[in-house]
This record gives sequence, C-alpha cells and structure tokens, in this order.
Amino acid sequence: MGHFFCLRPKGLTGCYSYYTTTGAEVPTVRSCIAALLVLGGMAMGRDAITLRLVAAGALVVLVLWPEALVGPSFQMSFAAVIALVSLGEHPAFRTFVAARDEGMWRRIGRNLAGMLATGLAVELVLAPIALFHFHKAGMLGSVANLVAIPLTTLVVMPLEAMALLFDLGGWGAPFWWLTARALDLLLLVAHGVASSPWAVVLAPAQSGAVFGLILLGMLWCLLWRSGWRWAGLMPVSACMTMILASPMPAILISGDGRHVALRTADGGMAMLRARAGGYARDVMAESAGHDGTLQALTTLPQARCSPDLCAVRLRGGGRYWNLLLTRSSVKIDNAILARDCAHADIVVSDRRLPGACRPRWLKADRRFLARTGGLAIDLDHGAIRGAKASNDEHPWIARPSAWPRGHRGGQL
Repeated sequence: MGHFFCLRPKGLTGCYSYYTTTGAEVPTVRSCIAALLVLGGMAMGRDAITLRLVAAGALVVLVLWPEALVGPSFQMSFAAVIALVSLGEHPAFRTFVAARDEGMWRRIGRNLAGMLATGLAVELVLAPIALFHFHKAGMLGSVANLVAIPLTTLVVMPLEAMALLFDLGGWGAPFWWLTARALDLLLLVAHGVASSPWAVVLAPAQSGAVFGLILLGMLWCLLWRSGWRWAGLMPVSACMTMILASPMPAILISGDGRHVALRTADGGMAMLRARAGGYARDVMAESAGHDGTLQALTTLPQARCSPDLCAVRLRGGGRYWNLLLTRSSVKIDNAILARDCAHADIVVSDRRLPGACRPRWLKADRRFLARTGGLAIDLDHGAIRGAKASNDEHPWIARPSAWPRGHRGGQL
C-alpha cells in the first residue's frame, strides 16, 4: 500500500494535466479515471483492465454529466473500450496473443492478427452507433491500421524526432525528406482504402427504437460470459438488416421548410435552393444516406420552376406525385396559389400558407413544420417521419406536437 501512495501523486498529476489540456471531454474523463484505476490495481497486484473499470468510469461521467448518455461521444468511447476489454478477457483470445517461444516472423504475424481482431471488434461495435448519429460508418479502418499504426509509430514519429533534433544544428533536411516520403506512403494507404466501395456504409436516418435494440443486443453479447451471450446477436442482426435494407426517403424537408431535397430517378439527390450552404447540403445528404453531389432542382427535366414556385412530378408507390414548393418570400395571389395547390399532392413552404391552399395529401408549411420538425417522406409506402415525436413535451416547445391523423412521428 505504501507503493500505491507513492505512485498516486504522479498519476494524479499526469491525469490532471491530460484532463485540462484536452478540454475535459467525455473520452478524456474516461481515460483519466481508467488510468488512475489501472495505476491503483497494478500497485496492489490486481488485474485492473476489467469491465468493472469501464463501469466505474461510466458511473463517474453519468453522475457529473447525465446528458452525455445520449451523445455519440459517450456511446462510441465506452462501446469501443467495452469491446476491447471483453475481447481481451476471452480465454481463446488471451491464449492466441500470449507470449511464447517462436520465430520472429511468427511473432510479428501473431501480433498483426491480434491488431486486426481488435480493430474489427471495435469497428463492428461502433458501426451501428455511427450509422444512427452520422448515417455513415467506416468498415476498412482495421485493415488500414495494420499499415498505418506501425508506419506512424516506428517510422514517422522517430524520423520527426530526429529531424527536430538535427534541426538544432541545421542538419534536419534529410530527416524531413524521409518523413515526407513516409507520410506519402501513409496517404497512399488512406486514399487506397477510401476508394474502395466497401470503405464506407451509408444508411438513412433511423428510429430510436431500432438503435436501442441494437445497443441492448451488443451489451448482452459483451457483458455475458456464458453461451447465452450469443443470444444478443439476434436483435443486433435483425435491426442491422432493417437499417441496411430500409428504403431511402424520396423527399427530405428541413425544419424551417427552406431546404427540400428530392431523390431523382437515377438515385441522385436534388436541392430546391441552388445556393444552399454546405452545412444544409451535408445534413440533407447524410440524412438520406446519399454519398454524392446534390444537383439543382431546376435542372431536372420533370421540374417546372419560376422565381417563386417549383412544380415537380415524382414517381413512387406505383403512381405519380405532384409537388409544389415555394422558393421566395414574395406573396403569391391567393387565387393562383389555391389553383396550384389543388393540383398538387404535397405542398412545402417556409411560410404559413392560407387556408385556400388545400393539396390532396400534405401541406407542410411553417405552422405544420413547427409541430413536426423536419420531415422524411417515403413515397413508395406513403409514410412520413418527423424530427419531433407526437408526445414531445420539452419545456421549450410552446405547444405539444400534434401529428395529423395517419402520420407518425419519429427521428429524422
């Protein structure tokens, strides 16, 4: 115990420095708590790398910042650590990576296989979380890390250190040249992996219920130690199949009604406002699970646009849908608007439309979007999903959300 108290001030100093210089984010707090617990466990001769350590870190974070539970930082950080600890505790993995008397190349191959296994475990666990929050997930990072990590650790960093050291005498140029060549190789690996069609998996926005089932299934697999642990794969597999097979929304509408994105017949996406900023474009593309450029709606052959209105015809569910979209703040004559609305199935506007505008199916104007939030519309099934749930009772909302009959709320 005396040894523990001797080490404790040094550990606290290092953790506090790391904590303060990195901004005290959730992963930082987790790492600091884990470092202190590992230090204490090693000083007492105990195995400190256990799931109890992860649970202690999560408990401290949730006591201080309970809202972090629903954020991607908390979920991805602790999910990755739980996956690594669970894999490290498995007897078969421990036996495989245990040190033994063998040749150098066999030892290197065994270490690389262990790195690949840990990387795959982390990517598989983080993929559902990344798909839910960011609508995309990397799948080949563990393969790239087999080259990137040794190259960075054994080549790039030592060369940079030598270059900085020899720069004191003005002789660092050769080392900087070698560093640049090593970084070129690192970028070559990164671009090669990124160009693969399997590098990134995209998916449209999903409901919280599907995501919750995936998390419960993964925790079941990672926390149990008996054969029952594999029962958690059933909800995970079913929900991941639902995510990957879910249809892409045909229409996306922002919460203020200004930005509308439509899926074209060739699988692309088109934006209503050609001058929409990069942030709006990125949000629309990610929510739709689209990886590509967004063309202007006015360039579509089935669109007829004036400075104030756009009429578009889309096909979905075995029929054609007529859309009417406002493009400016100019007031439109009620008689003209009523006539155009009567011929439209869906009308979208960033302002409150008069009662004379009565489309056949949906009028998503400012008043409607204030209750529902942004919308994702699936024309094949005639389904609408919104950013606000029907029972949303947050205190900053002036009135409870009231979805029209036949519509259902959900996350966009």
